[in-house]
Amino acid sequence: MGNHQVVAFYIAISCIAFVISKIIISVLLYKRWKRKHLVYEDGFSGGKMVMFKSTAMQSLKSNVFLKKTLKLSNKDIIGSGGYGTVYKLMIDESTAFAVKRLNRGTAERDRGFERELEAMGDIKHRNIVTLHGYYTAPHYNLLIYELMPNGSLDAFLHGKGMNKKLLDWPSRYKIALGAARGISYLHHDCIPHIIHRDIKSSNILLDQNMEARVSDFGLATLMEPDKTHVSTFVAGTFGYLAPEYFDTGRATAKGDVYSFGVVLLELLTGKKPTDEEFIEEGTKLVTWVKTVVEHEREEHVVDRNLEDCPLEEINSAFNIATMCLESEPSKRPSMAEVVKLLEQLKTKKVVL
Repeated sequence: MGNHQVVAFYIAISCIAFVISKIIISVLLYKRWKRKHLVYEDGFSGGKMVMFKSTAMQSLKSNVFLKKTLKLSNKDIIGSGGYGTVYKLMIDESTAFAVKRLNRGTAERDRGFERELEAMGDIKHRNIVTLHGYYTAPHYNLLIYELMPNGSLDAFLHGKGMNKKLLDWPSRYKIALGAARGISYLHHDCIPHIIHRDIKSSNILLDQNMEARVSDFGLATLMEPDKTHVSTFVAGTFGYLAPEYFDTGRATAKGDVYSFGVVLLELLTGKKPTDEEFIEEGTKLVTWVKTVVEHEREEHVVDRNLEDCPLEEINSAFNIATMCLESEPSKRPSMAEVVKLLEQLKTKKVVL
């Protein structure tokens, strides 16, 4: 009986020690979180603002930032989409942010907000838009991003009238490589890995140096390193989605590779994946380009603004896009491999 009491005593002590250690770890993690975040709770609006401590944010006061944020109106809108409205927030003449507003009310919107926070929380990469903080309120949520002064790739390629700007081949190549590096970072370097699920030209933003930044993680899915896919509802943008996604409902890294292939075709052809002429002919950008490239007539699909560009590089870029757009996912390269192929393209060592 004595031995049983000793064993029970040691088990009780071990359990208590385990609980205490967990409490200590939790306290330390919370203190670490507090050191990285500035929190301001506003009693009037019933909301809470959390700002991630960084060089860009260290001189800003949360309450002042919040007051300016709550004054945003329609005249400050710089973009909108299925997952929110984006505003330009001017703090002073030299400091500005992009604020994405997501109205609450549906479970999916709240999940989108949570996904962006989860995916963007600790990411620091030159080809991914930086999340500086967020605000939660009873009726809406806000995400605070760094402002990309040159807007989206979509606006550059497909803008109308005064909004359309010409991009030469060096600029397009730089954008393609930057976007590929950003997606590769999500797929291979983040733990858990991140599948974006909505790679498209409007979600590739351009900073003051025309460097590509991947944005909008409202559909992003986290995937543990030992997994190959995540089962989820089919979502994304028509024209960019991999064909197998409709059949399986499985989000994979190779689905993002396919979407990037479509973006690469946009850069090469200057056409939208759902261009009116394709709809009229009952086809789409991917099918049209594949047919022409198979007959080695790439020059017939290249954007007219790229006619004086090195044909060898253009042809290699078309081949990389075709690899990304393989109908069989296993035949597509990984994004890390796509980055290498694009880097080799400029050094004329690309092997396809």
